[in-house]
Amino acid sequence: MRVSTGVPGFDELTNGGLIQDRLYVISGPPGSGKTTFCSHFATQGVGLGEKTLFVTLHETQEELTDDMGNYSFGFERTLDSSNFRFLNLHSEIDDQTLIEFGRGGGVTQRLTSLIDSNNIDRVIIDSMILLDYFFSDASEEVTGFLTELKQTDATVLLISEMTDPSSYSDEHYLSHGVIFLHNFLEGGKMKRGIQVIKMRGTDIDTDIRKVSFSEDGLQVHPEQKVES
Repeated sequence: MRVSTGVPGFDELTNGGLIQDRLYVISGPPGSGKTTFCSHFATQGVGLGEKTLFVTLHETQEELTDDMGNYSFGFERTLDSSNFRFLNLHSEIDDQTLIEFGRGGGVTQRLTSLIDSNNIDRVIIDSMILLDYFFSDASEEVTGFLTELKQTDATVLLISEMTDPSSYSDEHYLSHGVIFLHNFLEGGKMKRGIQVIKMRGTDIDTDIRKVSFSEDGLQVHPEQKVES
């Protein structure tokens, strides 16, 4: 079954959306549209009556509301829905709790238990910085965390700060799909694009497509290829 991302134009690149209950990584440099992409994804889910969880470490709900409030795709209404939960791990899990549960396994257990016990359909994790904070043995514990996430009955988007689309890390190898958002200057003008680098179970190409922003949010133009 396919899950619509809610990003206009994107689902055409992946045969109708993302395969349900899988883990996907959204990568790209700062300001390329990763959080906006995920906010579309959350809004689409809530609009379909799906339970959606937004997990972060470095952003408050007020900051996210301010950032997305300039767009008209309805994210502010999503925040007010009973099907949406915003979880800031920095404020909700204090240092003593981390000591009691163990930084790595405890956080993994608590988060996956929250997803399963509440029948969460969509999860956004912003971002890999969160994992660096909670896990001391980055490679082994991150692998365990991502593996456990893949076992939940949720479609998960994990934001990863990444500037080089050819420089892969653990999350890219372990995920079912990798989507890269480009943001670069050419001839004095900003050029934006999106590239589906990996998508298991889906016939894709890896060409970069044009991306634009408007009052409606993020827009993918599947018919327009971008030369990097």
